[in-house]
Amino acid sequence: MSVFPSSEMAVKVFSSLFAVLLEDDDFVTRARQEGLSVRLVHTKPDCEIFVAPQGVRVGEEQAGPAAITLRMSCDTAHALWMGQLMVPVAIATGRLRIRGKVAKVLELVPMLRPAFDRYPEIAAAAGIAA
Repeated sequence: MSVFPSSEMAVKVFSSLFAVLLEDDDFVTRARQEGLSVRLVHTKPDCEIFVAPQGVRVGEEQAGPAAITLRMSCDTAHALWMGQLMVPVAIATGRLRIRGKVAKVLELVPMLRPAFDRYPEIAAAAGIAA
């Protein structure tokens, strides 16, 4: 059984998470400098989120092509954000598939610290188990 009971719940949790990142001036500045945009395609349940310095978009509505596309199940995303699964392991085992430069993804990970720090409380507030 998936950690997320519905696509709506997954969208709520993950869009809240990325809104946290967009409140971080360092993240936004660096994302603008690098031309960074990310399309996250999650499955089981399905949800799609586009993140760019200009904001978070849900669904297939995008501001343009993403520099990086990440595909994974919602359970994999949850494990990554909870710190239970490391990005390099997820890539190596095929649980995380990347379209774009893998090196750019690995550079991105340290920039995500505010989101990693806040995810457990966002998930708990939404009633998602650890």
